[in-house]
Amino acid sequence: MVDTNKKVLLVDDHDLVRFGTIMLLESLGDVQCEVTPCRSLDDARTACRERGPFDLVLLDLNLPDSKGLQGLRTMIGEFPNTPFAMLTGTQDEFVIRQAQAMGAIGYLLKSWTPERLKEALKSLLRPAAGPASARLAERFPKLAGSSHYDRVAELGQRHIQILELILEGCSNQEIAKETELTLGTVKNYVSAILLALDVESRSHLISLFH
Repeated sequence: MVDTNKKVLLVDDHDLVRFGTIMLLESLGDVQCEVTPCRSLDDARTACRERGPFDLVLLDLNLPDSKGLQGLRTMIGEFPNTPFAMLTGTQDEFVIRQAQAMGAIGYLLKSWTPERLKEALKSLLRPAAGPASARLAERFPKLAGSSHYDRVAELGQRHIQILELILEGCSNQEIAKETELTLGTVKNYVSAILLALDVESRSHLISLFH
C-alpha cells in the first residue's frame, strides 16, 4: 500500500546533493514524495510561505546565506509547526544535540550509504501508528494528568520511540541495538528528550511516568 503523497522541501546549495537526494526520495517505494528543491535559506522561507505546509524539510546546515544552526533556528522560529531534519556532512555530536534541542526531528549524514539514507527518510516521513502522546498516556496514566503531556506530544517519532525504551528500563547500549543507531546518537536523543521535558536526569524522567 502506497502512502499519501508527502510534500518535501529540500534545501541544499550543491547540485549533486540535491539530485541524489531527490533520486532517493523518488525511490522509497511505499512513500510517494513531491519534492521542492531550494538552494538557499531565503528560497526555503519563500517556499514555506507559498507552497507549504510541508511534511518534511531537509535543511543543509551550511548554505550561502546561512551558516551553522542559525538557519535552523530561523526556520523553526518562523514555521514552528513544520518538521525539520538536518541534511549535513558534520558528525559533531554537540551540533547535532543542539539542533535536536532546538526542535529538529532528526538528521541525515551525507556520508551515509544510500540504503541507510532511504531507511532514515522513510522513518521521518511515515506517521506514527497512532498519537504517540495518547499511547504513552494510556500506558502511563500519571502522564495524562501532568503538565508534561503537551511536551511529550511535541516530541518527534524517533524521540518517542527512544523515550518508550527508556521507560522500559533499556540502557543506552540496549537502545542503540534495538534502534540500530550509534551509541553517540542515542545519547544525543536522550539529552534532547531530557531537555524537552525539562528534567535533569534519567531517573527524574522515569519518575514522571511511574
